[in-house]
Amino acid sequence: MFSAARRRACATVAVIIAAVLLGAVPPALAHGFSSTVYAGLTSPEAGHVRTELRLEYDLLVVSAADYEKDDALFRAGTAAFDDGDAKDQAAALDRHADSVVAYVTRRFGVTAGGRACTPVRDGDFTIERREKVPYALLVLDYRCPSSAETHEVRSGLFPDSEDYVRDTKTIVTYDLDLTSGSTALDAEHQSFSTRQSGAERFWTFLRLGAEHLLTGLDHILFLLALVVGSRRLREIVLAATTFTLAHSVTFVLAALGLVQVPAWFVEPVIALSIAVVAGWHLWRLWRRRSHATDLRTFGRGHLSLDRAGWTRLAVVFCFGLVHGLGFASALGIDRAWSWTLLWSLLVFNVGIEAVQLAIVAAVFPVLALLRRRRPVAGLWTTGSVAAAVSVMGLVWFVQRTFET
Repeated sequence: MFSAARRRACATVAVIIAAVLLGAVPPALAHGFSSTVYAGLTSPEAGHVRTELRLEYDLLVVSAADYEKDDALFRAGTAAFDDGDAKDQAAALDRHADSVVAYVTRRFGVTAGGRACTPVRDGDFTIERREKVPYALLVLDYRCPSSAETHEVRSGLFPDSEDYVRDTKTIVTYDLDLTSGSTALDAEHQSFSTRQSGAERFWTFLRLGAEHLLTGLDHILFLLALVVGSRRLREIVLAATTFTLAHSVTFVLAALGLVQVPAWFVEPVIALSIAVVAGWHLWRLWRRRSHATDLRTFGRGHLSLDRAGWTRLAVVFCFGLVHGLGFASALGIDRAWSWTLLWSLLVFNVGIEAVQLAIVAAVFPVLALLRRRRPVAGLWTTGSVAAAVSVMGLVWFVQRTFET
């Protein structure tokens, strides 16, 4: 049986870990979600900016209908969304194109040399899917002063009066004014100029990478599973480095258009990876039973890892590749030879790594101290955390596998 001191130690560690997780996930996550808009801007000729906007279909319908008081759009759009018919969804938007375009152009705009460009819709709406979610493609042709040397882009799309949208990231790629690049806009940073400095783009994607990991509970739980399953600093360093290398490889391959894996495969596998890595620690505890407090993965081989240690790293690497696909999808990397986003991806990755290191630095020393001072209490604490994380991963795996 546990002594009172050991029970207090376990409770203390549990509170610390919970605090880290709650601090990592914004409170707003409990009552809303984030949306992502993808915008691609090119200039076929002087005075002409062609803009391809991809917006979440259901949010677009609800917001445009509310803004324009278009009840018919709401009824037709939501019915098509519930039926899951892409043709009906596009048709609903086409029939109410005036309401939709009015909503979008009020919140997304292009200026040239300080003067507003005039938008005109080009073609009908089309529907595509991203992360199992229908997106509407709207093409706008902006007519601008041909003498302008600098363009500015502004985006305030979502949230509106609804309470269920917390924030929207607008991922912008552009090839304008003899320069190409990418940036991210949100509620706090709603505009940018094509003359934006490299330092401004760096901080934009560094912040975006950090926020993506902080708001991605599945990635945080995977990292936590690695931490609780590592007994020595070398173990977690090797595991974290392996994970980083793996998802960095996937970043580059996705940016080059060499790898395209559908979300219906990526999302369940990410959930499965959480369950497997956490379950690995539980299996090792069960296998050693009464000797579990002496559990270690070091041997006399290269890097002092035994066979089990190398197998664990191989598993982490494989799952890291899949997590990298999930990270890349956050920036809309789905086009071949997307060099304009490669630099942004690398900075985005740096933001992810910064948060990973912060979580490891906050959790691992506490667990290491508990294991040293109270081995049995440390054993039960890591086992309990691993069990909870594994169950959550399995629940997500089932949900994502059978999700329509």
